[in-house]
Amino acid sequence: MNFKTAATLATQGLTLSLAISLSAASASAETIRYAHVGAEGDLQTRYASEAAEAIAEASDGELEIQVYPASQLGGVAEMVDGVRMGSIGMGHHDFASLARIVPEAAVFNAPYIYRDAAHALAATDPETPAVKEINERLIEDGGVRIVGRIYRGARHVSSNFEVKSPADLKDKPFRAVPLDLWISMVKGFGANPTPVAVSELPTALMTGLVVGQENPLTMIAANKLDEVQSHVALTGHMHSVLAVFINEDVWQGLTDDQRSAITEVLDDKADESLEWAQSSEEALVEELRGRGMTVVTADDGLDLDAFREQVSAQISADFPSFDSYVEQIAKVD
Repeated sequence: MNFKTAATLATQGLTLSLAISLSAASASAETIRYAHVGAEGDLQTRYASEAAEAIAEASDGELEIQVYPASQLGGVAEMVDGVRMGSIGMGHHDFASLARIVPEAAVFNAPYIYRDAAHALAATDPETPAVKEINERLIEDGGVRIVGRIYRGARHVSSNFEVKSPADLKDKPFRAVPLDLWISMVKGFGANPTPVAVSELPTALMTGLVVGQENPLTMIAANKLDEVQSHVALTGHMHSVLAVFINEDVWQGLTDDQRSAITEVLDDKADESLEWAQSSEEALVEELRGRGMTVVTADDGLDLDAFREQVSAQISADFPSFDSYVEQIAKVD
């Protein structure tokens, strides 16, 4: 065998060995299915996609996060139940979606409880006392653990007519997220709460089943609600923070290093989500105006105090068990 042949065989052997090693690494990776209901273009979809890539890198390929967006694995209830049972490893949605396990988890989505966006993100850190307390109950009662959060932005009201106060919504059919907290909040708006899944929202608005809805501007733009709604009122009634949660058995099946990789990535992405949301808000207002929507602000007569007073009174009456958690949240710097 001459030198050239030997070198060629050695190179082929090295290539084959490397391919086998890569294949073995891929085969040995822990695969976790991650579900959410966010549509393409929504901030939460970007978060999940980038987090999956970063977790794979931070775990040296030991963890593979397979993301299923846009309700591919079911709506909110199906997703939460899937994570509880372990058929879905991870998911994210409003904290209130976990109220089916621990009712007080919804407090982190309550309207008018955060001073600003930064406070909302700080108060929902899994290491804060309030979240730790809720987490212990979620683990005990549902086998689910909160491991991160996403800041999506302030939520605002869109409609096919001008809204300046709760009186403008009185007794009108208004979309409510199919969760008790949202139904209570929409009652506080003075409207008639009509639960509609996010996947059915454009059709419900187009057919008049509901005449309005509320969501962050990112969602309004990504779902092209300007095609079925003429106005958006910048009520900012709620800072939208989503919980990222994982099946407890899946979590306990990971190594300490793998768990650290996940939490560190999710913490970094939480901070980034705040930056994304804040930097895009002003641009989104102009974008929606450019699409033909009328944007109503306090300068235009939007009565923010009326919304705050009426909604806060309704939430307080419907959820008295929130009080102690609201106090803890208020203490977070």
